[in-house]
Amino acid sequence: MFVILGFSHCPDKKVIFFILFLCIYIITMLGNLIILLVINMNPVLHTPMYFFLRNLSFLEICYTSVTLPRVLVNPLSSDTSISFGGCAAQMYFFLFVEATECGLLAATAYDHYQAICNPLQYMDTMNKKVCMQLAASSWVCGNLVALGHTTFIFPLPFCGSNMINHLFCETQKVLMLVCGNTYWNELQIILAAAFVILMPFLLILVSYGLIISSILKIRSAKGRYKAFSTFFSHLTVVTLFCETAVLIYLRPKSSYSLNVDKVLSLFYSVVNLILKPVVYSFRNREVKGALFKMRMKLFRPNS
Repeated sequence: MFVILGFSHCPDKKVIFFILFLCIYIITMLGNLIILLVINMNPVLHTPMYFFLRNLSFLEICYTSVTLPRVLVNPLSSDTSISFGGCAAQMYFFLFVEATECGLLAATAYDHYQAICNPLQYMDTMNKKVCMQLAASSWVCGNLVALGHTTFIFPLPFCGSNMINHLFCETQKVLMLVCGNTYWNELQIILAAAFVILMPFLLILVSYGLIISSILKIRSAKGRYKAFSTFFSHLTVVTLFCETAVLIYLRPKSSYSLNVDKVLSLFYSVVNLILKPVVYSFRNREVKGALFKMRMKLFRPNS
């Protein structure tokens, strides 16, 4: 049995934290559900780009469902304990969605590269089979990474304090409760993070480097702006996601701050979860057009 401390050091702000995370939860769930509904109901949006957006929106719903319900309960509950199995399950699913998101972000960047740099061959290159393979490989790799971390950590002996000074069962915080030397476990986490986070990020940088090079060759200023706007928002979210993940995972245990990681997790929850539905789709002209048509159908007066 573990005890999740959360923001117990700020008892006077429990209600504020509850309201904050409740708003994040509602906005994130509604935003991503609307994206899924709009894309599924509009055949015009059944393209490779929106196929990956559907995967990312579904992933955001999974991420929100893994972490925020528990975070919502803790500020208002006197019992913040979580069972050994419950903690392992939460860690597994959290790592699963994070690792999968890295792969999907790289796949989305590759899709943008093909759309901008090879527009004539785009539909042939990014056919349904290729899209399915890219998405499936992201989900499978995410599962393997999560399974590897969880099965390496939880068979280890735990002793002493059972207090997890975090918002949920985060890998590094649980590892701090393990008895004995955890050097090899830390090394395994760093190597896995380097593979799961840095490799996709490098692929994204290469893709966008080629995209920018291609855009600069466009003579029309309007054409350059249109091409650049299609991937700038995605690059912003990728940067925020990777920077936060690197700060959390690519550090030795000796450098951890008990409260800095909570702030980073809060930043990731507040900024990324709310920004993603906006920058992925709601700033997209086609999605806004589909939303407008849907609203007109729903609220059209009966004739």
